Amino acid sequence: MLKKMRKGGKCCGSDTEPLELHGLKKVVLVGNPNVGKSVLFNRLTGAYVTVSNYPGTTVEVSRGKGKIGDEYFEVVDTPGMYSLLPITEEEAVSRRLLLNEHPEAVVHVVDAKNLPRMLPLTLQLIEAGLPVVLVLNMMDEAKKLGLDVNVSSLQKRLGVPVVSAVFVKGEGVEQLKRVIKENGKLVS
Repeated sequence: MLKKMRKGGKCCGSDTEPLELHGLKKVVLVGNPNVGKSVLFNRLTGAYVTVSNYPGTTVEVSRGKGKIGDEYFEVVDTPGMYSLLPITEEEAVSRRLLLNEHPEAVVHVVDAKNLPRMLPLTLQLIEAGLPVVLVLNMMDEAKKLGLDVNVSSLQKRLGVPVVSAVFVKGEGVEQLKRVIKENGKLVS
């Protein structure tokens, strides 16, 4: 079930797209549960979404409006997913959204502490031909654990932009916006 966004008393459009977002280019946030997608959604849109470690809090799709440079775009926060081959209804919704709504950029947010577990979805997204930007969130926690992630090497091996981030501190958001603007289909 998709959630309509009501902001400032504005009326909503269809079940899948509020009227105020109709026609905007899309940036879709995907990733496992509890990797920071909702925090990034809030940073990009300024909207309030409950962020919780409890399962099921991002079961619905949240949509908001953000701005990169001079252009407004729709930001979509999808339910947590582990694979493009859906097992749960939440993964099926995310897959349909990715394949049917033709996003300008797909931001795959991962927990930098658990890259081996999370990169298979990155590879599936790339193989599906989606415009992927990989975001390594929680880099501060990875460093505390002694993990050293070579971002430029990972970017070269995957062939997609890779951004280092700590979204709870706001780190990496502006770099992500620059990368989307420079690499995504958002550039007019």
